[in-house]
Amino acid sequence: MTEIPLEHVHVEPSEPVGGPAPAVVLLHGRGSNEQDLLQLSREFPDHLHVVSLRAPDRLQGGYTWYELDLSAGGLHESQPHTEQYERSRELVRESIAAAITEYGLDPGRIGLLGFSQGAITSLSLLIENPDDYAWVVALHGYLAETHATLEPDGIADKPVFVAAGSMDQIIPSFRAERAAERLEELGADVTAQVYDAPHGVSPGELADVVSFVETHA
Repeated sequence: MTEIPLEHVHVEPSEPVGGPAPAVVLLHGRGSNEQDLLQLSREFPDHLHVVSLRAPDRLQGGYTWYELDLSAGGLHESQPHTEQYERSRELVRESIAAAITEYGLDPGRIGLLGFSQGAITSLSLLIENPDDYAWVVALHGYLAETHATLEPDGIADKPVFVAAGSMDQIIPSFRAERAAERLEELGADVTAQVYDAPHGVSPGELADVVSFVETHA
């Protein structure tokens, strides 16, 4: 049995395919856990493996990928704590590599879906290694300053879904919109939408996410 560094939940596809199979890796938000996004994945195609990872550090009743650096001007301009952020990204990469071996996943068909901190982490993973991910869904997140100026090879035409909420008081919609604009500049195939919603996934947003995943997974 391959050891997967991060605690996680794995859901087998209800309609398995022969040989290596596609998968979606879920990255939850700050203060939540690996169970949080599973309700979204129940709407996804039946042939997908689901691997939902738990962030490494405890935070109150849940877990966090990193602490916040508020030196730029408070919550709405916060950035990830650099060292903790780097450590979490490495743990995610190692966990995905181990899950590919353990669960027989197709390394060429791994999608990322993250919410809030998980979205921020997902976008940075994409920027660092575009070829490692078939598609990315980033819900209510932003592109960290450490990665906003990078110009990676392999991101052209990469499907990316970026969503934000017009009433989001945690991560304002303009931050997600800036991320979408930057990804478009880099040549990614970006679908971006601002929903009439707070810091959470609205029904219309979920419907659009499901449609995106059905198209690209």
